[in-house]
Amino acid sequence: MKQRLNKFLLVLLLGIMLPFLTAYSSATPKTLYRVYLKGESIGLIESKDALENYIDKQQDQIKKEFGVDKVYMPEDLNIIKEVTFDNNISSVKEIYNKIKDISPFTIKGYAITIGAVDTQSGDGSEIKGKKQTIYVLDKKVFEEAVDSVVRSFVSEEDYKNYANGTQEEIKETGKIVEKIYIENKITIKERNIPVDKTIYLDTTTLSQYLMFGTTEAQQKYTVQAGDTIEQISFNNKISTQEFLIANPEFTSVNSLLYTGQEVTLGILKPQFSVVEEDHVVFDEETNYQTETQYDNTKEVGYSEIKQQGQKGVTRITQKIQKVNGETVNVAPVGTGEVLKEPVNEIIVRGGKKSSYVGYGSVVATAGQWGWPATCSSVSSGFGYRWGTLHDAIDIAGCGYGSNIFAALDGVVVQSSYKYDNGEFVTIDHGNGYYSLYAHMVSGSRRVKVGDYVVKGQILGSMGMTGAATGVHLHFAIWRGFPYRGGTPLNPLGFY
Repeated sequence: MKQRLNKFLLVLLLGIMLPFLTAYSSATPKTLYRVYLKGESIGLIESKDALENYIDKQQDQIKKEFGVDKVYMPEDLNIIKEVTFDNNISSVKEIYNKIKDISPFTIKGYAITIGAVDTQSGDGSEIKGKKQTIYVLDKKVFEEAVDSVVRSFVSEEDYKNYANGTQEEIKETGKIVEKIYIENKITIKERNIPVDKTIYLDTTTLSQYLMFGTTEAQQKYTVQAGDTIEQISFNNKISTQEFLIANPEFTSVNSLLYTGQEVTLGILKPQFSVVEEDHVVFDEETNYQTETQYDNTKEVGYSEIKQQGQKGVTRITQKIQKVNGETVNVAPVGTGEVLKEPVNEIIVRGGKKSSYVGYGSVVATAGQWGWPATCSSVSSGFGYRWGTLHDAIDIAGCGYGSNIFAALDGVVVQSSYKYDNGEFVTIDHGNGYYSLYAHMVSGSRRVKVGDYVVKGQILGSMGMTGAATGVHLHFAIWRGFPYRGGTPLNPLGFY
């Protein structure tokens, strides 16, 4: 009985399994291609090449827009060979219809990565730079655009002589460009570029982006009667350098304008840093010192020049570093060769205090001010730089620890430290004029609030405290208290 039951169950089982075994034994696995879009399977196709060719044939508009001969699959489309028994095969048209409105197709080109360069904010804290990628179809477009930007920040003659190795040796005075380079790390890789990216097709458009950070049209201005390049630049919060770069038809800040002429106003926002390193030798007038002698028979306020000061001449050698045309560091080489010694000015002042009339009797007019440093190189002038007002002049090249002098008689109203100015001193000269001296060496300030100082008196030493990238003196003259309602003035207008 038990044997019969086992035979019955075996026959029944074979009857159930036979159709499946027959079907399985007759099936043959196929080599197909599974298509993944954004990591999700969207179907199987018989030929990868067939899908690629179908995409290319359907994209005549892309070919026409970018001037290319071939269009490729989207970046996030992956096709993987698969051996399978699955017979659910899609046509290339079905797959194409699934991807055409979801992911952009691609074309052959170059991805150019411009590395980040960190900078400092006004308070001295670090600002992290941003890396960016630019896309072109032709490497030559990028190379020509970079060359155009570099030529905007380096003089044509210097650039040509440096590139050709035709710079003349310095005999007595002169300049040699030692290096011109881009500080950012730049890498170029050939790859398929999605057509929804910004792809630069011509040098002019890319040059504008690399220079101004945008391809939008820059603001225009119509020249009025009496306008100068310097006035237009200042009134529109740009530097004269920015004006000349945006309007290359003008060769210098003194170029003539005519009424009704249209000029371009653009604030520079370079997308990389062009560094120029120069070795310069020049003869510089050295300022004389002012010696003060007191005559107690004369009242305070009396002043007489006993000996006229005469400037000397020193041959100066410097290493100068510029970034995007702006001097950021001046380093003296040696102490300089004295060609002519200066003759000190001697002033006799009244020392009788019974009828002291105070420092307010000082008249702040051009010609009376003394130079505040031992050297006269102005590394950065007064005016707008990239949309921000530089409300002083920077004097550099004197060397770390060199003396800083009071430019005029007055009373010290600030002698302190501030995150941007570093160690600084502010003097009230009377009649509403103030002078400010910043970035002194830490601990070098020789005066305190309330001190009466005279023109030529040592205030401290030149350094780079606060938000300074190199050794220099930030020298400012204000009408009214600095940063408390006062107005900054161009110090060079007082000399």
